[in-house]
Amino acid sequence: MTAHSADEAVLHRALELASEAIGLASPNPYVGAVIADAHGNLIGTGTYTYSGVKHAEILALEAAGSKARGGTLYINLEPHAHQGRTPPCTDALMAAGIHRVVASMPDPNPKVSGQGFEKLRAGGVHVEVGRLEEQARRLNEGFARYIRHGRPLVTLKAAMTLDGKIAPPPAEALDRYDGIPAGGWVTSEVARAHVQELRHQNDALMVGAGTILSDNPLLTDRSGRPRRRPLLRVILDSRLRLPIESRLVQSVVAERKNDVLVFCAAHDEQKKAQLEELGIRVETISSVDPDGRPDLAAILRRLGQLEITSVLIEGGATVNWTALASNVVDKVFLYYAPKILAGSGSIPFAAGVGFLHMSQAAQVKHIHLHRFGEDFAVEGYVRDPYGE
Repeated sequence: MTAHSADEAVLHRALELASEAIGLASPNPYVGAVIADAHGNLIGTGTYTYSGVKHAEILALEAAGSKARGGTLYINLEPHAHQGRTPPCTDALMAAGIHRVVASMPDPNPKVSGQGFEKLRAGGVHVEVGRLEEQARRLNEGFARYIRHGRPLVTLKAAMTLDGKIAPPPAEALDRYDGIPAGGWVTSEVARAHVQELRHQNDALMVGAGTILSDNPLLTDRSGRPRRRPLLRVILDSRLRLPIESRLVQSVVAERKNDVLVFCAAHDEQKKAQLEELGIRVETISSVDPDGRPDLAAILRRLGQLEITSVLIEGGATVNWTALASNVVDKVFLYYAPKILAGSGSIPFAAGVGFLHMSQAAQVKHIHLHRFGEDFAVEGYVRDPYGE
């Protein structure tokens, strides 16, 4: 094994350790660290979690002890050189005698990016940056969008047939039991299990009131993986139609998690007071555009204030249209089943007031394809999470 491939193998391990913090580190980034001694033996590892406070490199140093002197730190994100919740990790690395740092990428925070590397180099540490950078950037894209722009990364998710239909005609769609479509799910069980992984990767899940009225879902993270904060369930409900008897509201009453946030425009004060008494957080949308769409940009800024770094939209046709027309979508994750649901009454992926010319179509780039049994999914980016 060459030195280059050996470095990448250890960096892969650091990325795996960072991934173990999904759900446990937000609103801070996912970071994993591995320390190898002067002979290349792995002597310490660390994974950052928000509740654990200590950074990944500090945990790895503690595990390595005196053997760290003359060794190499492998890490997916630049060590920080500023005083935050903890002292600068760069100081601890130099004090421990780390000779070399191999990092995948700089800190996406423009206020501190590059400072850690600069400080290490000034202290005589050999620094290499850029290996496995694409994987590292994908892992922390939510943090990047949040720290650079003050709003969460928005992923638009949908499951549809090959002809772009997300549900059968309304008459059939209304025949449901416990949130399960009477005619069966669009995608397979393995694809739906992956949706739970997507939910786990996000801080919030957003739907429209129509989804609650038609499907009566719980909107929970059923991945089975631990979370530091409950998945915030965000409902776009301009006229505050959320039923008191819905499973969503009743779950808040039963579990007292305070994890449902409703954004409305016009509302009945009595209904608002009733929902709040039951533990539902209700906030008035700052403005509604002339077409009646909710101001998603304002909502996302508010979610950013609440330290929500990533949002998964699982809306119906109207919410999907609104998100795309409002230009707030950063990426898409679209599941397709090998089915064709013909008929003019079937529900399309996105539908709303107005139309777009082909020149206005959202351009999806950097596409990744996934297979889930007979189903497949298209993952791609409408905008660069690290861009402007």
